[in-house]
Amino acid sequence: MIIDPSEKRKEVKKKLRKLEGLPTLPPIVQRLNQMIEDERTSLNQIAELIEKDQVITTKVLRLANSAFYGFPRKVSTVHQAMMLLGINVLKILIMTSSIFEIIHKEDVGLWEHSIGVAACSKIISEKIEFKDAQEIATAGLLHDLGRVIIKVSFKEEYQKITELISQKVDPLSAEKEILGIDHAKIGAFLMRQWNLPERLIEAVASHHNLENTKKYRQEASILHLSDVLVHARGYGKTLYDGVPPLDARALKYLNLGLPEIKEILFTLEPRLYELRFFTEELKKEIAGDNG
Repeated sequence: MIIDPSEKRKEVKKKLRKLEGLPTLPPIVQRLNQMIEDERTSLNQIAELIEKDQVITTKVLRLANSAFYGFPRKVSTVHQAMMLLGINVLKILIMTSSIFEIIHKEDVGLWEHSIGVAACSKIISEKIEFKDAQEIATAGLLHDLGRVIIKVSFKEEYQKITELISQKVDPLSAEKEILGIDHAKIGAFLMRQWNLPERLIEAVASHHNLENTKKYRQEASILHLSDVLVHARGYGKTLYDGVPPLDARALKYLNLGLPEIKEILFTLEPRLYELRFFTEELKKEIAGDNG
């Protein structure tokens, strides 16, 4: 019996709305959203609210200080993080900090790949003088969010996907065959549920298929190119054994050639080295928590 892919897709989205097997968003997020939308709220008041939650403050400062943002000096307060990262990024870090914990508990290789793509996205954004490089780095961090969701909330289907991949089926085709939808679309669906900025949602949704972009072609191209370069460098691990295919349009949309790609990789190398320490620290912490 063949199941209609659109039926599968409906089932998946129904399950995603309930976020089964995933942590719920901390209550502070709702309060934060109200404050951000209220123009009378000052940045100080927002920082004070976040700092009342010690766990979230620690997570936010750790992420703000990690090498994928590459700030030259240490970020020591939430207020400072807000000034450097912007309110959008701060909001995303708070909303997704619990998801990141799941990523590096469930799949360290995917976590390393994600932070590598975040670092590379920031470098490319700066290279092409793209505004809000921090936001694009954060989209890089979330680009494979859908993969984690599949692994955590669709365990049976995940097994079937990995079986197909072992038979040399392309990972995206395997996801679509089993779930009727791929990880990029799943990640974007969740990001929309969380009211994240549309340009980040579209960038994540289209990072494997640039023809799906409507408005945010450059953002999607940055994620696409970063994903390919980090795979090529062999940093972290995903369901791709090799390197996903490069869409040459990404280079055209970003106005980049081979000399610029070499410069990007040259800048990326020490950043990845720093990130290795970051992930090692987290691994030790998790081992300590589980011990």
